Amino acid sequence: MMIPPPNVTGSLHLGHTLMCAIEDTMTRWNRMRGRQTLWLPGVDHAGISCQVVVEKMLWKESQSTRHDLGREKFVEKVWEWKEKYGGRICAQLRRLGASVDWSREEFTLSDKLSNAVKEAFVRMHERGLIYRDTRLVNWCCRLRSSLSDIEVEYVDIPGKTMRKVPGYEEEVEFGVLTHFAYKVEDDPDGAELQIATTRLETMLGDVAVAVHPDDARYTRFVGKNLVHPFVP
Repeated sequence: MMIPPPNVTGSLHLGHTLMCAIEDTMTRWNRMRGRQTLWLPGVDHAGISCQVVVEKMLWKESQSTRHDLGREKFVEKVWEWKEKYGGRICAQLRRLGASVDWSREEFTLSDKLSNAVKEAFVRMHERGLIYRDTRLVNWCCRLRSSLSDIEVEYVDIPGKTMRKVPGYEEEVEFGVLTHFAYKVEDDPDGAELQIATTRLETMLGDVAVAVHPDDARYTRFVGKNLVHPFVP
């Protein structure tokens, strides 16, 4: 039986304690009945949170980023950090008296477990259980990586608001709709299609504009070409 690996950057809470109590009871009971038991300990590398901690350490020590180091060197730094600071959870498990086999302790960033994860994903893909497709993601400009929904904190903004954003020296404006227009190509009346957005900079990557086909205001634009104001 494997411990659901807690995050290496954190510490145990009551949920972990409850889980350990139940699993420890199951392991000890079956061991007392003469069965061979294995309760496997380990910690999760915690993805984004671990990356943030190590990047902060790098910047503090040498004003460098993971991009300066490259992938392999950065992974080495993660391992160094794990060996030096990541033992808190395992120390807590030891204090709880968890009857795990410490000789088999695992870390999810190890080559063995990384290869196991890759193999699992390949097998699930081959069986049609998972698929890869183009989807909208939560993109972090600071980490230059996508975030899962549970890692995103939503903030309601009533209007124009200036907020600090990691990676930017000056505050960034939020909560403002910017209006601009695409001219309709070869339209004798010089018609244009107005767009409202909170992220004006994304218009540099626009390749199409969608309108509701049943909205009378836009039916005459369906199938027409628009002229980008900056990109030819």
